[in-house]
Amino acid sequence: MPAAATSAVIHRSLTGDFPQIVDSEGHYLILDDGRRIFDASGGAAVACIGHGNARVHDAIIAQLKQVSYCSTTFYTTDVCERLCQELVNSTHGMMKRAYIVNSGSEAMEAAMKLARQYYLEKTPAEPNRTRFIARKHSYHGTTLGSLSMSGHVTRRANFEPMLLSCVSRVSRCFPYRDKPEHETNSQYVARLADELDQEFQRVGADTVCAFVAEPVVGAALGCVPFVPGYLKAMKAVCEKYGALLILDEVMCGMGRSGTYHAWEQDGTAPDIQTLGKCLGGGYQPIAGVLAGKRVMEGFEKGTGVFVHGHTYQGHPVACAAALEVQKIIREENLVQNVAEMGKLLSTRLRDLLASHPNVGDIRGSGLFLGIEFVRDKTTKEPFPSSSNVAFAIAELGLTRPYCVAVYPSSGTADGVNGDHIIISPPYNITPTDVEIIATTVQRLATSTIMAVGLSSGLHAADEETRAEVDVLNSRLEKTTQLTKKIQACLGRLDATGKSVRDVSGPLNGETKRLQILGNNIDAVIQAIEKLRQPADSKEDEENIIRQGPEKAGLSNYLNSIKRLNKALENMQTSNLRANQQTISDLQRLVKNGNTQLENSFDKLLRTETPRSVEPLHYITKDRPFPLLSQDTISKLSLMNSYVSGNSASENSLVKIYAEVRGAYLSQTLVNLALASVNTAKKKSHDAIYRAGTNGIGMYAQAMEGLFAAEYDNICGIFMRQDWGPAFQTTCQGPLAELARTIREINNHIKAHLTTDCYLAYEVTEIMSGLSNNLDTRTGELKASLAAALKPVRETAKMSLAELLDDTRRKVATIQALPADGSPMPVVSETMQRLQTMVDFLRPISSIMVSLGDGGWKSSTPSNTSSDAIPSLASFDIGADGKEIFAHYCTDTVDSLMSALEQKARLLLKGKSVLGVFLANSITIIERMVRDSDLKPLLEGRLAGLDVWRKKAKALYSDSCKEVSMHLFDVIHTNRTQRPPSGSNESASIVKSLSSKDKDAIKAKFQTFNASFDELVARHKSLNMEREVRQMFGKDIQQMLEPLYNRFWDRYHEVDKGRGKYVKYDKSAIAAVFLSLY
Repeated sequence: MPAAATSAVIHRSLTGDFPQIVDSEGHYLILDDGRRIFDASGGAAVACIGHGNARVHDAIIAQLKQVSYCSTTFYTTDVCERLCQELVNSTHGMMKRAYIVNSGSEAMEAAMKLARQYYLEKTPAEPNRTRFIARKHSYHGTTLGSLSMSGHVTRRANFEPMLLSCVSRVSRCFPYRDKPEHETNSQYVARLADELDQEFQRVGADTVCAFVAEPVVGAALGCVPFVPGYLKAMKAVCEKYGALLILDEVMCGMGRSGTYHAWEQDGTAPDIQTLGKCLGGGYQPIAGVLAGKRVMEGFEKGTGVFVHGHTYQGHPVACAAALEVQKIIREENLVQNVAEMGKLLSTRLRDLLASHPNVGDIRGSGLFLGIEFVRDKTTKEPFPSSSNVAFAIAELGLTRPYCVAVYPSSGTADGVNGDHIIISPPYNITPTDVEIIATTVQRLATSTIMAVGLSSGLHAADEETRAEVDVLNSRLEKTTQLTKKIQACLGRLDATGKSVRDVSGPLNGETKRLQILGNNIDAVIQAIEKLRQPADSKEDEENIIRQGPEKAGLSNYLNSIKRLNKALENMQTSNLRANQQTISDLQRLVKNGNTQLENSFDKLLRTETPRSVEPLHYITKDRPFPLLSQDTISKLSLMNSYVSGNSASENSLVKIYAEVRGAYLSQTLVNLALASVNTAKKKSHDAIYRAGTNGIGMYAQAMEGLFAAEYDNICGIFMRQDWGPAFQTTCQGPLAELARTIREINNHIKAHLTTDCYLAYEVTEIMSGLSNNLDTRTGELKASLAAALKPVRETAKMSLAELLDDTRRKVATIQALPADGSPMPVVSETMQRLQTMVDFLRPISSIMVSLGDGGWKSSTPSNTSSDAIPSLASFDIGADGKEIFAHYCTDTVDSLMSALEQKARLLLKGKSVLGVFLANSITIIERMVRDSDLKPLLEGRLAGLDVWRKKAKALYSDSCKEVSMHLFDVIHTNRTQRPPSGSNESASIVKSLSSKDKDAIKAKFQTFNASFDELVARHKSLNMEREVRQMFGKDIQQMLEPLYNRFWDRYHEVDKGRGKYVKYDKSAIAAVFLSLY
């Protein structure tokens, strides 16, 4: 990542270094240093379906292949037309047309010009309408026109002289700060409507184009929704004066607020509406404007031309991305999920933060939620702008272990002071995601504001110190002046008292030495007294220690131990023999105090830790597992802060915590571990494992939820350096039980490998997902989970070769084959295996990648196997995974057909039966590929079957060749006057033959009749798949019918129509051929 000073980019800040995103998937952004950031803000509320959606990628690529740019001055595109129709349809007839641009700022510019031109187009025209009324502390965009519409103080400041003067403002709709407690919502709305009415009158009602507002104010105020009835009241004022209502839904619209359009919640459609961020979900830059019937009819009856445009408006690639995003939102019912998850997230944020002394308000709509932070909750006094609380929270959120992105902003209270963050996650989040967001935001808010409070405290202390220094400096200056006066007097005395000094010199020297000695003695006495102070106060401290933390109070108890430690340190430094007994007593007290503290930690933790919880209660209801109470965590954290700060070795409380909580985790999970083993057992020995029937999935889900909750507990109690060791040690017991459970399941799988290998694939996927999720959340346990999974993973690898060998063994044990060419069950059984394997393609692909292409041809485990669980990237079934699995399938098919051919040549008599047997097998294979999920994987990869089909056809056609021999015209072969093919002059030809030739012709008809009848009977007696019968029937017809028709045309008169020799005429034999299909 280039440093800010060397980057060629004009970043938003030229002094800060920005983290570089290198990848993204789902809800996560992946940075170049490996951090995985949960994108709980979607950037600026943009990424509404998450990142890396394959459907949107495919739509973009498909559009690029079709048309990548369209000049809208001359052309339109189907994708733009369809997107606009989609948007119009979403308003249920309230809006008539849409206009596609590239950003929200462009959309607002277009809306302003659309409103202005409407009044020039309508009849009669109103050219005086050039003004707009917007709201204070609003934000509508960053271009000069849209910024003119905005009331955001800090964003306007640098450009104020350049902004339009045709915009005035009325009060915002912000009940938290602007509505008195005694005022009802309806009274508040009426007051705001009256203010708007007065503003119309003040500026001239006939000069106003439109009133502009955000239904839910985003960046400027932090997700402030309108009060019920507000939009209706504002529109009524607009209609009273003939003005338009423009609603800016760039940030809050397209489902973000819990309805597709935010205005739907008040049942009030605007005349013009802007759209933006969640229109394209960030996959392409795109925004738009919707215009109502009133506006469009004005244009349609006027010039019909909107005098506005951009080079890239209606860009087909951007339209394709947006159209697919909107389809996904509609088809997956994501707006409903926004409403449901929004309520849950709002509830959880209030549960965790409503009582926080610096959280003023939690508000919003849908998944567009804001948290406002205040210095004083009672007065709603904001933090000063210099505190940068919101930005500090956001910056801390990007660091480990939080790794959650929120959107910060300031100026909430008055345009300059005030802080809020916006939480606007993707529409497809789950309750688990909600819990991650809520708990992490709680920790972020607490940690950041504590830091702000600490710095404020230090600042106050600094001010007090500076005041004291000023006083001391003043006193020092006075002392200096007095010293100068004394020195002058001493100078005068020095001249007259020289003789006296000569006499008193020796006496003065002795006096000084006595004074120094006396001072030294006083200092020694003071030092001794100071050292003896701990001994004197030892009884008081001993009483506190004897009482213990519960009776003495935890804070008092900890302060006592700290005082004892300090006293002990001082006495040990003195090294006086007289203090040895006191030192010994202090050491005993400190040791006893530490022991009691550990016991108190243990007792409190055991009291608050249940023996177990019922995991299914939390899993089935999709609820987070319980955490220790905040009060308990605070007490345990206090104890730990003392122990970890006074321990040179390992933290003893980590061991206690792991012992207590590890037992709780193990006991909670034990029944699910047993269920995982028991559900692996089956009643029928030959039953094939069906996906999802084993309890391992529920076991892993419970383990993930429990472990994540435990990690949150640990982060709240211990210091950062102890998080990893504490978490690893606490989870050690449950992980050992998991390893034992997986070994038992593995033993069962190995005993039933051909039917239950699929369970190995499922376990591999589930445990890999568990490992990746926990690693993302905690950064721990990946190696331990990899070691636990290793036996099953190795079995899964081995199974691929074993399944091939089992297919060969099944064919080898066949003792007899049906004489009619019927297929053997082993064919469908083998294909059913491959069909089942497709259901487990994700883990199988990972396994095959680790084996390498063709690695299944040996059942010997690879020497390159690793304990490491593959990352999520390896489970992205890309080209490599599909290629290798497709090769495995074709190897399986080829092995099956080779084994069947070898067995059939030994057991079947006759080439035709052998051909039918092989063709039946090929047809069943093709049908089972075509009718299953194998089709997209193997399409175009079964060329090997064509080889087998040609071989089957060749075998079967040998019998036809024997029949066709009777139709060769050997009589005229060496004669110069051979009758032409298709000749109908049979009578003249037969008349020209000798008696011997006629007899030969009669004999040929008779032998053909017999061999043909036998061929037909045999064909009908063989058991053929429908496709095989049609294929071979067609082959017989194509080979024999032309020969017979030519032979019949020449020689049928040899029979003179009696049917003695010529059994079939052309129509009769054609009917026979058709009966073969």
